[in-house]
Amino acid sequence: MSRILMITTLISLLTITVLTAPATSSTDSFVFGGCSQLKYTPGSPYESNVNLLLTSLVSSAAFTTYNNFTIKSPTPQDTLYGLFQCRGDLSNGDCASCVARAVSQLGTLCLDSSGGALQLEGCFVKYDNTTFLGVEDKTEVLHKCGPLIGYDSDELNRRDAVLGYLGTSDGSYRPFRVGGSGDVSSVAQCVQDLSASECQDCLSEAIGRLKTVCGPAVWGDLYLAKCFVRFSKAGASSNGENGHGKLLRHPAGWWFKVSCFWLNNFWFKLMSNL
Repeated sequence: MSRILMITTLISLLTITVLTAPATSSTDSFVFGGCSQLKYTPGSPYESNVNLLLTSLVSSAAFTTYNNFTIKSPTPQDTLYGLFQCRGDLSNGDCASCVARAVSQLGTLCLDSSGGALQLEGCFVKYDNTTFLGVEDKTEVLHKCGPLIGYDSDELNRRDAVLGYLGTSDGSYRPFRVGGSGDVSSVAQCVQDLSASECQDCLSEAIGRLKTVCGPAVWGDLYLAKCFVRFSKAGASSNGENGHGKLLRHPAGWWFKVSCFWLNNFWFKLMSNL
C-alpha cells in the first residue's frame, strides 16, 4: 500500500473511530461488524460493483427502511448481493443517516473484502458475492447481558411475558415488534428478506437463547444472523454499556468484531506500519 493511500486510510479510520464512540446518537452506535476473508483486487470490476451497490443502498434508504439489490455481472463471481434494513421505529431521515454512516464505516472496516456486514443500533447493512437474500440463517453472532439482579420472580415473570409476546404469531407479517410490561420493555426484528414463517422461526429461536444466556439480567441483547431480540428494565440499557457476553465467528468464515477497542487497536497497528 502506498504512503498516500495509507495516510488516507488512517484519516478515514480516525473518523470512524470517533464516530463509533458512545457520544454518538443511539442509532449510530456500533454493535458489530464482520468481513469476508476473501479479498478483491483494487480497480477490478468487482470493486466497481461494490461501489455501485453501496451507493444504491444509501440512495434507497432515503425512501424506505428496507431494500435489497443484486448487481449482475457477465462474470458470475463478480455478481454482488446486498441489503440494508433500519429499525422499524426510525423515520426515513434517520434511516438514511444511519445507512450512510454504516456504509462509510463498512468501507473502512472491510477494506477490499469481497463481503461485509455491519450492525449499528439503528440499521444493518450487508453485501457479499454469495447470495444470502431470502436465506434463513440462525447463526448466533453476538449476545450481551447486563448485571444480574438476582432471583426476582416478579421481574422474571414480567420479562418472560414481554418476550413471550414478541414470540407470538397471529399469522400476519410482523418483522418489527415491541412489547412492554411494568418496567420491562423489549424489541425484536428480523431482516425482511425472510418470509413470515422464517421470521417467526428466527425470532422464536433468538428469544429462547436470550432467556437462557442472560438469565436474571437487567438487560439482554442477542443477535442472530437474520434477527435480533432485546429486553431491558427501566433505567437500564445496553447502549454505551459493556455488560458481559460473547462475540462469535460465523462458520462461513466471517470474522465479527465489536466496540471501539478493535478499531483503536487496528489504528495503532496501521500507525506502526507507516
